[in-house]
Amino acid sequence: MRRVPVLIAWMAITVLGSSRAATPASVTGGVTVLAPHERPAVENQILRDRLATVLPGLMSETDIDLWLVINREYAEDPVYYTLVPQPTFAARRTTMLVFYRRVDGSVERLAVNRYPLGEPYTSAWAGGDLKAQWLALAKVIVERNPKHIGINVSTHWPVADGLTHSLHDELLAALPPAFATRLVSSENLVVRWFETKTPAELSLYPGLGQITRGVIAEAFSRKVITPGQTTTDDVAWYIRERFEALGLRPWFMPTVDRQRRGERCADGVPHCGDEGLIEPGDVLHTDVGFCYLKLCTDVQEMGYVLQTGESAVPAGLKDALAIGNRWQDLLAASFQLGRTGNEILRATILASKSAGIESWTYSHPLGYVGHAPGPTIGMWDNQGPTEGNGDWPLHASTTYAIEGSIRAPLPEWSGEPVQIMLEQDAVFDGRSLTFLAGRQTQWQVIR
Repeated sequence: MRRVPVLIAWMAITVLGSSRAATPASVTGGVTVLAPHERPAVENQILRDRLATVLPGLMSETDIDLWLVINREYAEDPVYYTLVPQPTFAARRTTMLVFYRRVDGSVERLAVNRYPLGEPYTSAWAGGDLKAQWLALAKVIVERNPKHIGINVSTHWPVADGLTHSLHDELLAALPPAFATRLVSSENLVVRWFETKTPAELSLYPGLGQITRGVIAEAFSRKVITPGQTTTDDVAWYIRERFEALGLRPWFMPTVDRQRRGERCADGVPHCGDEGLIEPGDVLHTDVGFCYLKLCTDVQEMGYVLQTGESAVPAGLKDALAIGNRWQDLLAASFQLGRTGNEILRATILASKSAGIESWTYSHPLGYVGHAPGPTIGMWDNQGPTEGNGDWPLHASTTYAIEGSIRAPLPEWSGEPVQIMLEQDAVFDGRSLTFLAGRQTQWQVIR
């Protein structure tokens, strides 16, 4: 079993590096984007590996003996799509997944569905009507006699709150009373499942980051922007349509905004900039992200439109970006195994103040969804402790969007402040934080 993750990582890199797709290397950094029909093979092998090597340990860690994921068509549990083989677009009628932790620590994977799912699940029941399906589920549970039955109900974690009220009532009605009292929240298991990345998944992430940053570099160039003619909205739509042309699904509408001399931002606000026509001398900012092979990116970078007679970015802007990089360093240094999101936030704020940096930290986990579960590290509108999510501890093999901003006076703007808003994807390996596809240390320049 030790060889499986290495094998999958090799396959993922090899498939992505194949020459069959014709994705422009200037945009993707040489990473090939698989055609839709090629993706399920990679996704499903990663899923099989996760179910075999990740889930057993997490069920033991969270003391769940049997885990239920029950959902209906078009009202799917958020965790459902991370557990089923692809291509899957919806649950079929009422779909029931059962994960049972055996005495030897392995996990039995069962489907109680009218339509069998196939590998990597064994069908425990198929056909029949809905009443028979609930009786079959109860039989599966009673036969295994678990002490703790995990169900997806949660106050703080939306991704762990997927069991609807009516399905919860149906479950209670189907179970013998003695088993109904064994139901517990599976929120810790769901969060750990979402946040834990395998070697295969981590081998994919740098390529995704290269594509994200490559599209930004293309958008922040004269290929897309003609000063005095192009608007910020034009650039935002270019980015969205570029991702879609590459076969990549944006998980939010890209944003592009501008700052310029004489349009001072409000004090104490971490986000700065407005929208409209792009002119020479404007400072640009974009926020973009897409999902591919179930993994999502989330990146923000800065650009500058040269003025007539300028051949390089003004020194003040270079210094401001360097301050932003220094803030990133301080945040990265605050990542320590077992620290909560609130503790990381506090350490970063103290370090920034000590360094004389005016900063805002609002970083978040990243993965199967853009704003993923795990330790919340500040919010743009709350630089104090975050109840619930902010108390989650930092684990190894987890990925994050290192997001935040700094403000610094700009000599070229007679001391008016400029806001540097940065976000790059990173992995924490249990010892240190590493940016998955590098980070922005130089300005994107529109000449």
